[in-house]
Parts: sequence; structure tokens; C-alpha cells
Amino acid sequence: MTFDDIFKSSFLQQATDLSILDMLLAMGFAFALGLFIFFIYKRTFTGVMYSASFGVSIMAMTLITTLIILAVTSNIILSLGMVGALSIVRFRTAVKDPLDIAFLFWAISVGIVVGAGLLPLAVICSLIIGVVLLVFVNRKSNDTPYVLVLSLANDAAENQALKLIDDDTRKNLIKSKTVSDEGIELTVEVRLKEPAAKVVNELKSISGVNSACLVSFNGEYAS
Repeated sequence: MTFDDIFKSSFLQQATDLSILDMLLAMGFAFALGLFIFFIYKRTFTGVMYSASFGVSIMAMTLITTLIILAVTSNIILSLGMVGALSIVRFRTAVKDPLDIAFLFWAISVGIVVGAGLLPLAVICSLIIGVVLLVFVNRKSNDTPYVLVLSLANDAAENQALKLIDDDTRKNLIKSKTVSDEGIELTVEVRLKEPAAKVVNELKSISGVNSACLVSFNGEYAS
């Protein structure tokens, strides 16, 4: 048996040839859909410090995933090696916003679907997901949660401050109370009825309130 016979009987003969046109079409669709995901991410971003690198990485992830799927579907041996290679990859970057995870999965899913050749599925579902995100993420809420931090001189100031908080908030919950020789430090989660600046000014005007700090709260970290 010669080397030619060995290669002819191997799985390499079962590989599907991928034309240049197919590759260009797949990568072109992946780039267009990745650009669409990037556009939706910019329109639905609710933070202050926008990360341009994350948006670009969404596009790159769509293209890279499409490349991987094209390689896997064109060669059965390469697909087995790709599974083993990707199984050792670990990502250590922390994702602070849960919505960012949704965009990452969206980009990966689009890359998989485009690489598999299901272009109508990728386009139609991406349009639906984009519209849903635009509608729900950009919807403004008047019921913004805050964390109120008070530095109080004595119990009388605490009682007056808590009474004012009860009157000016829809909901409030004491999260911590620290008592020391310098006074009392109180941390309260609140949902305000009045404008934030007005509430802080009213609290600061109470005798015995040394300082009042109001911080917006998004459920994960203060911003």
C-alpha cells in the first residue's frame, strides 16, 4: 500500500470543498450582521463610559465564529481538532452589565448560523432581536433606585431624617447602620417621589445631619 492509497482511503476524501464565493458571501453576511449588532449595542447602551473596543469585539466575534463554523463544516477531521482546541479556551474578562452577555451570545449565535449557511434565519431573527432590544432597553423608567448615605450626629437627627425619607420616597429600606463615637452612619435604599437634589438639600438642612450623599444604583454597582 502506497501513501497515495492511504490518503485516498482517509476521511480527507470526504471533506466538502468550500468555494471562494461561498466564503466571501458568508463573511460578508457575518460582517453586515455584526455591524447591525454593533449599531443596536450603541443605541441601547445605557451607561456613561462607552467602550468602543467592546462594540468592535462584537463584530469581530461574529466574523471569527463564522470562520470557525465554515472550517468545521468543511472538514470532519478539522472539526474534531477544533472541538478539542476550543475546549481549553478560558475567558477571564469580567462582564459588568448582564446585557453585554446577551450581545456576546447574539454575535456568537449569528456567526454559527451564518457559517452553517442559514442566512435567512440569521437575518430575520437578528432583525427581531434588534427591534425587541430597542423597544425594551430604551424604555425610560421614572422609578430610579438610589442609595442614600447619611452621616448623623445623634438619634434625634436620625429620627427626623428617617421621617423625611418616609415622606419623600415610594419605598425605602435601611441596609446598614454604623454607630461610633463620631456619630451615626446610615445607608438606605430608596425610590424617590421628589427630585434627587431636593431630597438631599432637605436632609442636609436638618440639624444634626453632617452630610448626605445620594448615589444611583443599578443592582450591581454604584455609578
